[in-house]
Order: sequence, then C-alpha cells, then structure tokens
Amino acid sequence: MLSRRLSRLGVHESVDAVFPAERLEQALADDPADLDVAVVGDDGIGDCDAVVTLEYREAFCDLAWVHSIQAGVDRFPLERLAEAGVVLTNSTGIHGRTVGETVAGYLLAFSRRLHDHAANQCAREWDQPAWDEAFTLPGTAACVVGTGTLGRGVADVLGALGVEVIGVRRSGEAVPGFEDVHPNEALLEAVGGVEFVIATVPLTAETEGLFDAAVFAAMDAESYFVNVARGGVVDEPALVEALESGAIAGAALDVFETEPLPADSPLWDAENVIVTPHCAAFTRDYYRDIAGLVTDNLERAAAGEALENRVV
Repeated sequence: MLSRRLSRLGVHESVDAVFPAERLEQALADDPADLDVAVVGDDGIGDCDAVVTLEYREAFCDLAWVHSIQAGVDRFPLERLAEAGVVLTNSTGIHGRTVGETVAGYLLAFSRRLHDHAANQCAREWDQPAWDEAFTLPGTAACVVGTGTLGRGVADVLGALGVEVIGVRRSGEAVPGFEDVHPNEALLEAVGGVEFVIATVPLTAETEGLFDAAVFAAMDAESYFVNVARGGVVDEPALVEALESGAIAGAALDVFETEPLPADSPLWDAENVIVTPHCAAFTRDYYRDIAGLVTDNLERAAAGEALENRVV
C-alpha cells in the first residue's frame, strides 16, 4: 500500500531514451480520470506524488511511489528508498518475448553467418562462408543462466526453433520450458557441452562478475556467449581474453560494464562479436506495456491494495 493518495503522476523525461515520454503520458492520461499525468524534468519531480522513470534522482525520495520502466533495479539505491518510505516497483514480466526474440536473432545470425554477411556488405566484399561454417539450430543446445521472466522468454522462443534449453537457477528446481535445470553451484558443468551460453540473471552482489575466466574456460571452444542481463555480471577483460584466444567461438552482447561502450573497446572490432546498444527489450509497444503495468497498480493503489512487482 502507498503512504498517501496519488494526485499527480510524473513521467520522467529520462524515459525518452527508450520511447517518447509523451506517448506514455497519453496512454496514462485518462486512467484513472482524476489523476493528473504529466511529463516532468528534474525540476518538476517535487510537484509529483509518484513517477515513472528510467533513471534515479535523489528527489524521488520525497515521493510515495517510483516505477522503473526496466526490470533491473541496480541503478536504484534500495536501502535509501526503503528508509525514505518510498515504494519502488519494476517492469518484470513484460520483456520475456522481446528479449527472447532478440536472443533468437543472435543465434540465427551466428548459425547462418548473417553477422559476417552484414560486415562483408559494408566492405563491399563477396565472400561466401566455408562449407562447414553455417549450421541450423535444431540439434543445438543452450544453457540459460537465470530462469526468471527473461530466461523463460528466451527458453520459449528458442524451444520453438528446435534448440534444447537447459537452465541454471539458485534452487535447481524444474522450470517449464527447460528440459533440465542445474543449481548455481553446477554452473561450470552446465555451460560445458552446449553451443550457446546465455546470461539473463539480474545484477546483484551474488551475480556480479559471475561469468569469469573459469566459466569461459569451461565452455566449449565452439560455443557462443550471449549477454542480455547486465554488463556487471561479466568479467569483461576475461571475456575479451576468451574471445581473442579462441577459448570460445564468439559473443553477442547487449550490455556492457561501461555504457555506451567506449570507442577504444576491443569488442567493437572483434569479427566474432555482435554488439547491440542495450536495446534487446525495445519494441514499438514498450510504452503500452509500461502503461498496462502502471494502470494496474494505480487501480490497486486506489483500492488500498499492495502493488504488483514491488521491489521496496
């Protein structure tokens, strides 16, 4: 439950990095009718009771409720918000399909050599792959580390493409869509013998640097690493070393330790790496999905009920 009645909801301008803030404002404006909704900058936060945002601002600690348009909340100071009595909710549950399709795109690019063809087109080079380079996805296996919303979305899409999907989660308990699930302590065993290792875990103190030199050494030399989680879950120098030494076949990376990816990063020029700018969940319906989550919670707040997707 919220500490006070909501009369003004701000859509923070930081969401413009993902979709136009005005689109979300319009989608929320009439639901409920007695709530004032407006796009706000930093100087307008104080006039709000709640805010929908991408980024964190210290002024949020004076509000009743903050909603993150991302599932990850590593950019928010959870203890500080809790001390201030601010409710924080996230967007868990809406990104499974979009991220799953992005991951499928990476795997199809690697298997059908599409990334090479795109690079060759830019260089105006007609260069067909060797006879044994391309392959099809049925008969391959992927280890998805993290079986939450993102991991399950990935498993659903890849399973439909004929990929055998195994998972890694803390408990090791079975999860629908995964043919087998390993506990966290069996990570090194799980990443061996599969063509793809896919990171979908949240960034926490437990997962920071989880994918390190030991993990890359445990992977097969013909395996590809995919990260659609957070850059901080990967030891990036260890990944670069694994790529340059041929310990793994390649990587598709949507997130990085430093974003935007610095111009001098060796990942830019690596032929066996696909770089995308933290956009795996992007879709033209993103703002509608956020509006649905926020509207549901506005109705819960009006009824005096607990909010869904509450983090703090």
